[in-house]
Amino acid sequence: MNRAVRRLRRLPLRSRLALLVATAVAVAVAASALACWFVVRSTLIDSLDSALRSNRPGDRQVLELYGRGACTVAPPPAQERPSLFKYTIQVVTDTGQSCILAGTESLVVGTSDISVAAGHKRETTHNTTGADGTEYRALTTQIRGTNSALTVARPLTEVTSQLNTLTLVLAVVAGVGALGAGIAGFWVARTGLRPVDELADTVEHVARTEDLTVRIPAEGEDEIARLSRSFNAMTAALASSRDRQAQLIADAGHELRTPLTSLRTNVELLARSDETGRIIPPADRKALMVSVKAQMSELASLIGDLQELSRPDAVREGPLEVVGFHDITRIALDRARLRGPELTITAELAPWYVRAEPAKLERAVVNVLDNAVKFSPPGGTITVALDRGVLTVRDQGPGIPADELPHVFERFWRSQSARSLPGSGLGLSIVARTVEHAGGAIGLGPAPDGPGTVATIRLPGAPTPPPEYT
Repeated sequence: MNRAVRRLRRLPLRSRLALLVATAVAVAVAASALACWFVVRSTLIDSLDSALRSNRPGDRQVLELYGRGACTVAPPPAQERPSLFKYTIQVVTDTGQSCILAGTESLVVGTSDISVAAGHKRETTHNTTGADGTEYRALTTQIRGTNSALTVARPLTEVTSQLNTLTLVLAVVAGVGALGAGIAGFWVARTGLRPVDELADTVEHVARTEDLTVRIPAEGEDEIARLSRSFNAMTAALASSRDRQAQLIADAGHELRTPLTSLRTNVELLARSDETGRIIPPADRKALMVSVKAQMSELASLIGDLQELSRPDAVREGPLEVVGFHDITRIALDRARLRGPELTITAELAPWYVRAEPAKLERAVVNVLDNAVKFSPPGGTITVALDRGVLTVRDQGPGIPADELPHVFERFWRSQSARSLPGSGLGLSIVARTVEHAGGAIGLGPAPDGPGTVATIRLPGAPTPPPEYT
């Protein structure tokens, strides 16, 4: 059995489908033919039994021929017995003795015949055999007033010959049906699997050429159409991912080029000073070192941001913890005040507990506050508020044009007014990912009552605060 299954699995799919269809049709036709054969056989037997009953001689006629003591009169010779359309008629006594009235051969007396003659049964129908071995269908009924029974029989060949003809017809029909089913199954499999062949050819083409622009026509709502649409969606997603990857590499190279060029220039100036012996004034040297340090910090921050965005989701997304959103915001505010000592930062923080990664949530809030510090004018004010899970950060900077708002969360995107400022354009992208991972949402928009931008972070509350906050 296992060997047959393995052989079947080695066949092509269309051959397996054609074979399965042919087998299923053959089994169905065979079952129908077998049921038909049994129904026809039962009908023919019932018809033969009815004919036997309708042609049974009357009890009076039998008694006139043989008297009340059955078989007391010698039966006529075979050549003088009447031939009643192949009927064989004989009398059976309760002792098993028989006398043939019509026909050429006597019938074998069975226990059922003797039981009817003895009065235990009224009648019985059964198959029996003649003296010459011919099979008969027999009806044995009791002769009233005697210990005898009358058996009327006809050859079973009247039934078996028709059944043999029917068997031949059914076998031919079943064979033709199975063959036709196999051909139809192969045609259906070939037609039905044509889209699968096209899909396989497309997949092979994509694997060979890496051309992700190929699409498969998807018509209808069947499984093949769904598979085609799924493949098209997959190739579109792969193409988009590849484009984003190429764009990420290009943008990263562009962003890395500026600090590296500046860093290289400063290092070359320091190296040339050492090689030529021309001493750089202490103030200029200090400015160069500050610039080198700033550029190194910018490179380290950019590389850290790239590593954060390049990690798979399963690695980037760690376990969530219940933390105080107000506590994290307060820590981020302390860092923002250090970076913008000339600014006024006001905060109203209502307690709110969320489920998030503490370190990443803190970094997200710091990035939002850093943007506010970066774009605020000297002496400006930054207003921070946390109320029922909604953190708003409002600055008094130049704001973001309406046509640029849809792009603020894209990687490496920077507005025209921010290109001269330090940064990589990855901060808000990281903020968006962190907030979405915590189940929240982030948005940027113009301030409603004057210049500036309002950043909004919404995070759902945790069911209960952790024990350390109670």
